This record gives sequence, structure tokens and C-alpha cells, in this order.
Amino acid sequence: MRDMRRRQFITLLGGGAAAWPLVARAQQQERLRRIGLLINLAADDPESQTRRAAFQQGLQQLGWTDGQNMRIIARWGAGDDDQIRKSAAELVAFTPDVILATSSPALAASQQATRTVPIVFTSVVDPVGGGFVDSLARPGGNTTGFALFEYGLSEKWPGLLKQIAPGMTRAAILRDAARTAAGQSAAIEAAAPSLGMELSPAIVRDAHEIERAVTTFAGGPNDGLIVTGSPLTAVHRDRIVALAAAHRLPAVYPFRYFATVGGLISFGPDSIEPYRRAAGYVDRILKGENPANLPVQAPAKYNLVINLKTAKSLGLTVPPPLLARADEVIE
Repeated sequence: MRDMRRRQFITLLGGGAAAWPLVARAQQQERLRRIGLLINLAADDPESQTRRAAFQQGLQQLGWTDGQNMRIIARWGAGDDDQIRKSAAELVAFTPDVILATSSPALAASQQATRTVPIVFTSVVDPVGGGFVDSLARPGGNTTGFALFEYGLSEKWPGLLKQIAPGMTRAAILRDAARTAAGQSAAIEAAAPSLGMELSPAIVRDAHEIERAVTTFAGGPNDGLIVTGSPLTAVHRDRIVALAAAHRLPAVYPFRYFATVGGLISFGPDSIEPYRRAAGYVDRILKGENPANLPVQAPAKYNLVINLKTAKSLGLTVPPPLLARADEVIE
């Protein structure tokens, strides 16, 4: 009888031991947090991959590892508004704990899909003017994040272009008709008269209109191009830079990734750093903080990048003072 009880006890122990891994796995699954990632660029765009890697690196430094205690569910838009809206709805259907939305279209689609899931945004030019948050200090609702830049930055683009191409007297402003680039254009227009620069708006909606606008404008020996920041210009940056080269237009751009593919000069915020910083907000939200109480943050730094190879191909000599100010020179 005693031996039988001992065998039953050992059997119970064995059964319990076998169950422990199942309990542990169940607990681990309960701790797995879902993070939605909605990027307006294409999945195979190198800039998309760099942004996602920076976000994941930031999360990992805070103790979040994909597949262990959290899962990233990514969707891409490739500059297509219909696809962005569809992707936002798909992400919300996964019941994520938080969504990282990159660009104004991605944020608009995410807010349309949910008013309860916390949203952290990056790459949004005017979050208050766009109606995404109540204020920078107290965003309210379910949304907070990182503003792309202030419109005042745009005032500097004509001056930089004039420094590197002093003979330029006329410039086209390439802007997305569907976005908040009007504020950028207004700032550029305010700065142009003192530089003796005549401006020509080039309002576009797609790649075809970009090509037509640049080709129609170009022709004079003293023409230039100012490219505003928007999802459309980001998606088609290679084509825009190629058009500027083909028509020998000195051009200024809002982000470094234009200069790295051959753009003449860029001045704007680091497009990758906000993704590392966004990881901090996602971490705080996953630990219980309310996005309504997390202030919208501005860029920490603006970078000037000059492509010397492109300058030489256009027959331009970069003034030494401008070269000395550059944060990066591409040769």
C-alpha cells in the first residue's frame, strides 16, 4: 500500500513537471505585447528598413525583443493612401497595444481606424495644424509623438540654394497637393524676395505630374529647384533627383536621403533618430503611461549635407564658409 502511494506521488510529480513548461509558455505568451508599425514608404525601400531597424534597436535597449516579450506587426504604404488606410485597419484588427505611425497619411489612417489604441507618430510636419493633437505640450486623446520640423526651417532653403548657386534667379517649389506643404511654401515665399528670387509653384499629385512639372519649368540658365518635405517627394526621391540632374537644376532638399542619392544639398532633421526616440515613448506606454500626457517633441538637431560630386557636375563651386558649416560632405 505504501509503495502504491509512493508511485502515485511520483506520477503526480512527473505530471506536474510536464505541465510546468506549458504554464511557462502560456505566461510568456501573455507577456507578449503587440506593436503595430505603419510606414508610408515601400517595404523594400532602404529608408524603410533603416527606420525599422532604428526603432527595434531602441526597443531592444529598453528590454523589448521581437519574438520574446513583444511582437512587431509591420505594414507598408508605398505612398498609396488607399493602401495606407487598408494597412491601418489590418493593424487595428490585430488588437495591438500601441501603433507607431510614420508620416501624416499613416497617422490620419491610424486615427481613423482607432481612437482607443495608443498611437506614437513620427515624420509629421504640423501635428497641431493637421488636427492630430490638441497641443504640443498636452496632445490629448490617444496620440503623441515626434514632429518632423517647424515651418521656419523652410525659410532657410532658398538662402542655402542661393549660396551654392549665386547666379540663380528663379526656382520652382515642388510640393505635394494633398499634404501640409502649403506652410512650407509660405515660409519659402517669405524669404525669396530679399534674395532676388522669383518663385514658381509646382503642385503635384503623383510621379507623372512631378516629371511634367519639372520638365515644363526647367529651361533657363539660372533656374533652380526647392523640394518640400512630404510622403510623395520621399517616395519619388530618386526620380526627382534624376530630373534635377537631367535638367541641370541646382536643388535643395529637406532630408539627407535626397543628398545620398545624388541631390545637391539638403538641410533638415535626422530622419532616423525619431525612431529611436519613439521607442522610448512606446516603452513608457507599454508600462502604463497615457499618450495624452506625453508631450509632442521637436527634432533635436538639423543637419546640412552637401554632395560635392553633384556640385562639380553642375559646374558649381561650394563657398568655403558653407562647406565649413556642413555636417556631412559627400564626395
